Amino acid sequence: MNGYSESTRWDAVIAALPARPGARTRAEIEAALSEQRGLAGRAGARLLLSEDDEYPASLNAVPAPPPFLLARGELRKEDALALAIVGSRRATAYGLGVAARLAADLAARGVAIVSGLARGIDTAAHRGALAAGGRTIAVLGCGVDVTYPPEHRKLVAQVLEHGALISQFPMGTPALPRHFPLRNRTIAGLALGTIVVEAAERSGALITAGRAGELGREVFAVPGPVTSETSRGANRLIQDGAKLVQGWEDVLAELPPVWQACLTECVGAEAPGPAPEGDETRVLPLLGEEPIHIDRVSERSGIPSGRTAAALLSLELKGWVHQLPGQRYIRSAVATTTSTA
Repeated sequence: MNGYSESTRWDAVIAALPARPGARTRAEIEAALSEQRGLAGRAGARLLLSEDDEYPASLNAVPAPPPFLLARGELRKEDALALAIVGSRRATAYGLGVAARLAADLAARGVAIVSGLARGIDTAAHRGALAAGGRTIAVLGCGVDVTYPPEHRKLVAQVLEHGALISQFPMGTPALPRHFPLRNRTIAGLALGTIVVEAAERSGALITAGRAGELGREVFAVPGPVTSETSRGANRLIQDGAKLVQGWEDVLAELPPVWQACLTECVGAEAPGPAPEGDETRVLPLLGEEPIHIDRVSERSGIPSGRTAAALLSLELKGWVHQLPGQRYIRSAVATTTSTA
């Protein structure tokens, strides 16, 4: 922490609050300061300035980094070994499966996964990292005390247990469209490279990739079907020189030797929990790398839907499977590694 007084440390936060007609009076500034500090205290958030040791070094190295961050959860020095995974909010089953698998494979090797907590690919990336027992950092386009989208309360709690939420916006700031381009630049600045998994020709994911390129960071893209609108942007990135990604090996091979030396031997991929039993032994073999809907699992296994749901929940709790949005399931990267070892 620098030598500024506690109230002075919050000057940049107060300056970032929505503008009001005329200059703020001293009383208004003090009221805003009290409100911001109160909201931060109740949310368990802390203020980070660019001069602070905890401010991410990778972000501090880019031109004009955010003058402050508000953070919840734990930021570690080793989070500098980070890659961003971003993509469409309207992702296909293919995109969700690839993002989750890629995030899990990278997180299992000690890479922190950075994304934006949005629906679709971002969600799959965070969940994939968590499923592998890895680290993940969510960069928000709202205050760190605002859950957006609102259905992500459970995911937010999980991220806080195994990573951090950060924002460059004051406490209580709503998610507004103009915030996301700034958020996207911060995502790119936190990561050694950005991986785009499904993106339309005009999308926030492409903005993030563009910012990564401008900052001198690597840009990767996962190819998709030429008939898919959600893959047009990613395919275009590859045409323009982005590195094509078919698996985690393609990404890690591009890292400088100094970062490759920091990778772990998949120590994050702990063995799944207790062995499958009962209905689980009939359900698990039906799951692989491609997402499969719970109804299809029930149909193929011959097990009633209620029992299928119970078996999948148990397997998920044991770490053998991973649930994607829309009641679709894939085998976890950890379970795949264990079963094929």
